[in-house]
Parts: sequence; structure tokens; C-alpha cells
Amino acid sequence: MQRLARNGGTAGLLRWLAGRADGWAGIARSDGTLLSASGAAPSGPLTAPADVPDVPRLIAEGVRALTERGALAYSHDTGAHTVLLFPLPGRHDPHAEDRGAAPLLAVVTPRPVAAGLATLLADVLMPLSLCREAEAVERKRRRVDLAESRGREAVLHLLMTGQLSIAQQVAGALRPRLPDPVRVCVVECPGDSRDEVARVCAEADGGRSWIVRCPVYARHLILVSPDGGTATDEAVAALVDRCVVGVSERVPLADTATGYRQAFHALAVAREVPGRHVRFGAAPEPALVVGTAGRRWAEALLTPLLTYVPRRAQDPGSQELAATAASWLAFSSHATDHLKVHRNTLAARLRLIGELLGLDLHRLADQAALDLALRIRATPAPVCTPDPGPANDHTSGQRDGGAAPGHANGAAHGLDEVLRRPAVQEWALRQLAPVAGAAEETLRTWLRCEGRLGPTAAELGISVPGARKRLTRLETVLQRSLLRPPSARYDLWLALRARESAAAEATS
Repeated sequence: MQRLARNGGTAGLLRWLAGRADGWAGIARSDGTLLSASGAAPSGPLTAPADVPDVPRLIAEGVRALTERGALAYSHDTGAHTVLLFPLPGRHDPHAEDRGAAPLLAVVTPRPVAAGLATLLADVLMPLSLCREAEAVERKRRRVDLAESRGREAVLHLLMTGQLSIAQQVAGALRPRLPDPVRVCVVECPGDSRDEVARVCAEADGGRSWIVRCPVYARHLILVSPDGGTATDEAVAALVDRCVVGVSERVPLADTATGYRQAFHALAVAREVPGRHVRFGAAPEPALVVGTAGRRWAEALLTPLLTYVPRRAQDPGSQELAATAASWLAFSSHATDHLKVHRNTLAARLRLIGELLGLDLHRLADQAALDLALRIRATPAPVCTPDPGPANDHTSGQRDGGAAPGHANGAAHGLDEVLRRPAVQEWALRQLAPVAGAAEETLRTWLRCEGRLGPTAAELGISVPGARKRLTRLETVLQRSLLRPPSARYDLWLALRARESAAAEATS
């Protein structure tokens, strides 16, 4: 009995009792409602034996009899069976006047009742009651843990969408406080060990990191850590077998989304190195080098979205649509998990976004343009690379981002002007420097095929697994994630477009 109380809990004790009674055992409320039973499936309905009629009525009668007679137990013969009722001790005192409010142990056993069964039932009441109370405490703990996890996830979502002040207000009730600046760390946990790895992470840095269970990838933990803290990535990779860790550069708290992308790219590289942890190498964000003309281009492109007013109050507004676009560009179809929406809702929002902006979001070119515009909007203007003088700026004068809002062709033309800026050209050269020859041809083909493996393999004349292996090698060379979102394909498309645009202008 004690062993079952420790290892099997209420369900184990009830099954054991049913076996000892050669019948059925369950726990019921005073109104006859069954709370648990020996023969119930974990998620199935609670039922009484088919050959015992109207168990709820018998239990209700037993409760009345217990109350009227002041008895500590009740038995009732139904013909072939005997029903035995015992109030459970614990928070409900069996000697109190409201004894009928206590849950009851109900046992149905064949007649005649086996010798010693009543004594056995009296002995099991205390362990059974303790098991129920322990299980109730565990359920409450899980609800608290779930509520805290959802709260942390909400704070991360606010940070990822640039709503810093609201994120800090929501985070005020949780611990630790949000640091600033930060390094974002993505930990890929082996198997189902995410909770255990979260504990290891908290111990490794003394509880200074903001730890969030990733809502998109079931094996990922996201750590928002104070810059200058302990080397949590190395410690976790060393302490947990098969754990892989990627870490971002030092970024302001407002740029948590950028830090997450960097950490995710580092994670793709870390899978291929012996130490299983990699820190993101220095590489500027394209939003930092587009200058004032780039900001004007992004504003012109996004104006129809940012000024959109829904016809109905319950429909998503401009801010929610912008967050949806950013989530989808980062996580692709996994955005449904990130945003907690149905896939049909996501598809409807994307159609509306495409219509507002005049973009075809099935095309990688339009996806890359929208991604860059949203990242420029999320980047504070003072940290952007300043424009050179008018004589050297390819985007000055009449060519100032000249895109008509909401028209894809105009947006593409304005983007080409922005990509010809000297600072953007330098950024593009750095992005593409690691690839050449066959590797560059594979990259070009993959981007030309909209980032799809099947068409890429067909155009290269190789198998799909062969194409995947080539792209996996490219991930290591570029130190970026390509096959899993968030992918670097938008940056790489922009870099290639920048180089081609500059070459076309030079020959014209």
C-alpha cells in the first residue's frame, strides 16, 4: 500500500483495491459524481460496474445515512454485491458535522464480503487521501508553471515585435528583470529534456538569464542574457550531452529579434562543430547600412500596411498585421505556433498584407523586400550608417527611394536604388565572400527556385538529398541557417541582387 502510494498514486491504489475486493473501487463526491475509478482509462469516462444499478443513487443514499447516523462507514447490499462507503480524511474531517461534503471511497465487492476487507479499506483511507492532496498540489504547480511559461512567452513575443515598453511592464511581475544590453542564446535540447536543460541553464548563470521555452521549436530554449555574464553557452554544452548552443552578438534589448536571428544562425553552425556551441561572427544587419534613403523606401513601402484601419473592431489592425508579417517571414508556416492562430487565419492575414502592399508573398523577391523594410522600421534611425555627401550618394535627388507605395514594381525599383549604396555594396561583398564557384552556383540556383529543394535539385541535376547536403555545407561556410527558419535566404537574396544591380548600372 505504501509503495503504491509513492509510485502509483490514486490510480494505482484504486486498481489495487479493486483487485483485493474482486470488484470495483472509486472516489465520488457526496452527490454521487465519480471523481476517479479503478477501471477508467486515463482520458476516458468514469463508469461504474454494469451489473451494479444506479451507483450515484446508492452513494447519495449512503451519504445521507452517514450524516443521519453519525457513522464513520456505510455498507449496503444490492443483491449479488455489497457497496461500501468511507469518507476520506484530510482537509475534510470525518468527525465534523459537514462530513457529507468530504469525497468518499466507494467499493463494490461480491457478496459475501471477504474477511478483513473492511479493515483494509479503513487502513487505505489515509494514504489515499494524502495521494489526492499531493496530486492536487502538483496540478496547481503545473498550472502555475504553465502560467509563468506563457507569461515569459508573451514577453518574448513583445520583444520580438519591438514593443519594448509593454514587454518591460509585463515582465515586471516576473524574475529576473529584463537586462539591457543582451546576448540572445538558443539552446537545442536532446529528446524531451527541455525542462531539465532549463534548470541547468538557470544554475549555470546564477538565474540571471530570462529563459523562455520556444513556442515554435519544441526542443529549443531561448535565453535573453545580460551581456558580460558567464559563458552559459559553453557551460550548458559541456554539462548536457548532445545539447547544441548558438549565441548572438551583444545587442540592445530593443533588438532582441535581431539577436534571436543571429543566435539561430550560430546554432546551425554549432551542430557541425565538436564543441557544440558557436557565437555569431561580426556581420552588420542590412538595416544598419541602408541610410536615410533606405528608411524612406521602407516607409513608402509599408505605409499602406501601417495606416490600415480594419472595417470591424474584431479584425486585426495595422500593428497586428505587421507582427504577423514579421513572424511569418521569420518562422514560415511555424508562425501559427508563434502567433497562436489557425493556419487559415494566418493565410487570410497574409493575403490581406499582400493586397495592401501590392506584393506577391509567394515570391522570394517580395518576401526579401518586405523583410528588409520591416527590419529597417524596427531599427532606431540614429544607429543607421549615415548617408554620404550628395555627390557620392546613388540615391540622392530625384532617385530618392522613388517607389510608389503599394506597387511591387515601384518597390523593386526603389529597392535597387537602395542596394546600390556604397555601404550596402560593402555589406553584400561580406555576405558573399565565403562562397565561390560551385557553391555560389548552388546558392544562386536555390534562391532562383524560391528556396525550394525539389526544383533546386532538378535544376542542378542531382537528388533532393544531394541538394540538401550541399546546402548544409553552405550553412557551415556562411555560418548561417538556410534550411530551417529563420533562414538567411532573404539576406543572401538581397546581397546577390545588390551585386547584380551594381554590375548592371556599371555596364549601362
